[in-house]
Amino acid sequence: MVILTLAVYRMGSPLNDATEAHIMTDIYEAKGYGELTIGFGTKLAILVVDFQRGFVDPSFQLGGGPMMEGAISRTAELLSVARQHRVPVANCYVAYPSAAAAPHWKIKGVAQEFRRDSQEAALDPRIVDFDYDYVFEKSGASAFFQTPLAAYFVKHGVDTVAITGCVTSGCIRASAVDSFQYGFRTMLVEDCSSDNDPQPHLDTLRDVGRRYADIVKAQEVIAQIKSQVRAGV
Repeated sequence: MVILTLAVYRMGSPLNDATEAHIMTDIYEAKGYGELTIGFGTKLAILVVDFQRGFVDPSFQLGGGPMMEGAISRTAELLSVARQHRVPVANCYVAYPSAAAAPHWKIKGVAQEFRRDSQEAALDPRIVDFDYDYVFEKSGASAFFQTPLAAYFVKHGVDTVAITGCVTSGCIRASAVDSFQYGFRTMLVEDCSSDNDPQPHLDTLRDVGRRYADIVKAQEVIAQIKSQVRAGV
């Protein structure tokens, strides 16, 4: 069925977006993408990416979005359990000392507005505990790029990273790929991640889930934390 459909496609027959997406999904499945489950290891950490006012607060140009409040609420619940059971939490934000220090973003205002100590750079108080979390600044899309994050995880013996935050199709994706490349078991927590548009959110979950990470929900991560506590890990 897939071969026949592709033959028609290659001859130039028009296909709508939904049909084409279904074909591509079939192709990846046929090749074994996403066939394996990574699974949790023995030492989990939570990574929170860019839940800062510039992205969270709708009063800012890049802030808000239809998925944001739900993702924040579920992340706060997850972090409460994680801190209670002494699970490492890393919390990052993007900011620059000056516009000259910023990379060449295609998003107007990031280099100019996301300055150190600005309101845009301030982490949402619902998801940060400055007395507990490892809080750090990043300059690129990935939380790992030119930051001490990997060293922090190694110091704490972490082998599994559960990623939350925003934006799913941007900095979450980049961080998930780097987490994979550093050798961590990577869990992308779908209901603790937010995007401005549901479609790129779903596309990213599908694509990252085919290659680099398990796609999980907050309650699965909470259950894993409690399971490790019971096991004395």
